[in-house]
Amino acid sequence: MYSKNLKFVSLVLALACLAFASIGCKKAPPITLSAVASPPAVYAGEPVTVTASAGSVDTNKKNNVIYSWSGTDVTGSGTTATVATGTQTPGSYTVKAAVKEGKKGKEGLKPGQTADASANYTVKQFEPPTISCSASPSTIKPGETSTVTASALSPQNRPLTLSYSTTAGSVSGSGATAVFNSAGAPTGTASITCTVSDDKNQTATANTSVTILAPYVAPIPHSQPLGSVDFSKDKLHPTRADNEAKAALDGVALALQRQPDAKLVVVGEAIAKERAATAKQAKFALKHKHAKVVDLAAERAVNVKEYLVKEKGIDAARISVATEDRKDAQAVETYLVPAGANFAADVPGTTPVDESVVKPAPVKKVVAAKPMKKAAGKKAAK
Repeated sequence: MYSKNLKFVSLVLALACLAFASIGCKKAPPITLSAVASPPAVYAGEPVTVTASAGSVDTNKKNNVIYSWSGTDVTGSGTTATVATGTQTPGSYTVKAAVKEGKKGKEGLKPGQTADASANYTVKQFEPPTISCSASPSTIKPGETSTVTASALSPQNRPLTLSYSTTAGSVSGSGATAVFNSAGAPTGTASITCTVSDDKNQTATANTSVTILAPYVAPIPHSQPLGSVDFSKDKLHPTRADNEAKAALDGVALALQRQPDAKLVVVGEAIAKERAATAKQAKFALKHKHAKVVDLAAERAVNVKEYLVKEKGIDAARISVATEDRKDAQAVETYLVPAGANFAADVPGTTPVDESVVKPAPVKKVVAAKPMKKAAGKKAAK
């Protein structure tokens, strides 16, 4: 009985020893490491933080854990590293982390005491700037200017530079406003291009335009016929204006009064018989110094001027007299000549009258008839 109990106790002790032996010989799991970059995507100049996290770290008080970092523009200490992305071009980047543990000075010498990890991040391409522009006023006259206003924006607030160009005229300015000058530009539409560029050499353009009006050209004034004055009815005085002629001339005077800057040309005319007589007299006068030449067309024109000056108060300097032989008439043609008009071009074929030679006919004064004396009464009857 005793012997059996002793064997049982021995078996239990053996099993217990085996159990404790297996516990004491079990290996610690290897250290692990993971890393995360935050944020995972940035624009150049924005910082990236990478955090490492170790697992299965030996809890022994004498255990020492050391982290190390590598990568472009990476600086790290402990479980955290920082990336300075200011000089990095767009693309993908990797930050590597490493950890080792063990007794101080002997970290990582044993298997399972080291681990590596990596984290990726992306440097994004800067978005290009945008721009819009307008010109005010959009319609101008030759030689005038227009103000060009531009509105530019960079989504990432990069430094911007503005410039301007045009297809005609000139444009000056480099800020948010510029001045378009139409001097030297032809009439029509001038296109203006507004350009913005950032410090990454990214550009954008916008267009506006200014319409340059054709210069105003005043219409060329021309001489205007006012009407014909007939001299054919008075056979005894064929160069003097009768009452009907004077009525017509009163209308001519009114037209001159309404246009004080206009002038009048009075053109006398004669019938063929009268012109032939004048030509004959002129030929005779070539050999006879004191011979008189009667030009009825010239006299009619001079007499009309005399009436307008003396009776209607028109300034004599505003009236010119001439003759023409294109018509077979005993008449005078009157022409209103506005300022700037060229009578000689409008009415060719007239000949100026020499008013120092042809004088107006004197106006005969009407003498009132004297009252008749009463007949002497008969002598009183004796």
